[in-house]
Amino acid sequence: MRIFDPHIHMSSRTTDDYEAMAAAGVQALVEPAFWLGQPRTSVDSFVDYFDALVGWERFRASQFGIAHHCTIALNPKEANDPRCTPVLDLLPRYLAKDGVVAVGEVGFDSMTEDEEKAFSRQLELAREFALPALVHTPHRDKLAGTRRTLDLVEAAGMEPGMVVVDHLNEVTVDVVDEAGAWMGFSIYPDTKMDPDRMVAILQRRGLDRVLVNSAADWGKSDPLRTRATGEAMLAAGFTEDDVDRVLWRNPVEFFGQSGRLLLDAPESSQGDTFAGNSLLRGERA
Repeated sequence: MRIFDPHIHMSSRTTDDYEAMAAAGVQALVEPAFWLGQPRTSVDSFVDYFDALVGWERFRASQFGIAHHCTIALNPKEANDPRCTPVLDLLPRYLAKDGVVAVGEVGFDSMTEDEEKAFSRQLELAREFALPALVHTPHRDKLAGTRRTLDLVEAAGMEPGMVVVDHLNEVTVDVVDEAGAWMGFSIYPDTKMDPDRMVAILQRRGLDRVLVNSAADWGKSDPLRTRATGEAMLAAGFTEDDVDRVLWRNPVEFFGQSGRLLLDAPESSQGDTFAGNSLLRGERA
């Protein structure tokens, strides 16, 4: 089983996670820009974070044979903080870089006016750089947020096929499907979606324009939930080709629209360094 996790926050995960993911079949991933869990206090912290996404984290993934890509954006939660919004002027510097395959995560958290302004501006940047957009839907009032998301995508002139609307569930999937956008599902241990519910959605509406991700981060999450979903699909009667389509070919098709996918991880060996640092600690026995 080959797996491309199209949404996972590896900056918050350990090298043990990388090792387990590689053993489970994960060969490529996309890491969307994210908030830190506590408020950022300046734009400079975004700069260091974005530099790590396009540099150190790609190196770290390569140590385990995984091709790392990222998306860059001001995330919805921090769009409400005036200390953070000036980063919008810096985004073009990063959206031009290799390995950046979309603008994201953008969208809504609390559906404020400030979030909407930042969302619309970043959809404009996605069009300017001919990149897909990865959209976060709110955890509260999700259906209204999803509908407003689709309105703004249309107003921005984005082709629906260049947009993945993520964190969907049984309540929101149909409106996104009808709009022609890609549908993203985050498989979590306790919340959002689980493998069996995901299988039921696939049985009902098919495999087109579906992305299945773990969205693993520093909270309670599991970077192997993509693998668990593939196994649940097989147990439910889907074929190995069906699983390959959902877990590999679909994310390749969507993010391939950026023209920047690098599916072969750079050759790397233990002891290699990035900016003078390696993953090793101390001398080998």
